[in-house]
Amino acid sequence: MPLIIHLPAVLAKLADGRKSITAEGRTVGEAVGHAARQFPALSARLRDEHGNPYPFVTFYLNDEDIRLDGGFQRTVADGDELIVVPAVAGG
Repeated sequence: MPLIIHLPAVLAKLADGRKSITAEGRTVGEAVGHAARQFPALSARLRDEHGNPYPFVTFYLNDEDIRLDGGFQRTVADGDELIVVPAVAGG
């Protein structure tokens, strides 16, 4: 299923400057994997070497935190939107 992945500026530069990209998959994990294959520089910023999400990167599927409902196994539908929010350290 195609969905739109919205990237923050810090990650957009790794996707040829695109703040939104289209990816396909039946689950969030598959869609993130598809995006990583399209833009290899994004891969290490979105997931670990085992394909799992980092604890410091939050993914919101249609405004819902996927950590609370299935994680990368959460199914997606045509037109869904995934927002990527990396944690910001400092103070």
